Amino acid sequence: QVQLVESGGGLVQAGGSLRLSCAASGRTFSSYTMAWFRQTPGKEREFVAAVSRNGGSTSYADSVKGRFTISRDNAKNTVYLWMHSLKPEDTAVYYCAAGGAFYSGKYFPAPENWGQGTQVTVSS
Repeated sequence: QVQLVESGGGLVQAGGSLRLSCAASGRTFSSYTMAWFRQTPGKEREFVAAVSRNGGSTSYADSVKGRFTISRDNAKNTVYLWMHSLKPEDTAVYYCAAGGAFYSGKYFPAPENWGQGTQVTVSS
């Protein structure tokens, strides 16, 4: 298991940028596919982006493709989500997740561990 702690959320104007970080404890971070999900009140948690264990493969939800970038630094046990051209509809609690896998370049979600979440609010 890994313990996950997100940071970097906050309030930003539409069109702005934020970088979320997710720090993982434990020595097995590099063995996990990592992903970001988000959730708004009354809605199900939805997939945002994922990165393979070595960082060589990534996957994005259509709603964020071209605006968000996921990356990881296995030496620092950290995964990042760079968010640009933010829109009010990106407002949500963003969660880091460990688990899932990539097969033939496609991401199959299977989160095993979740962080506590970080709030992102985009004002219009």
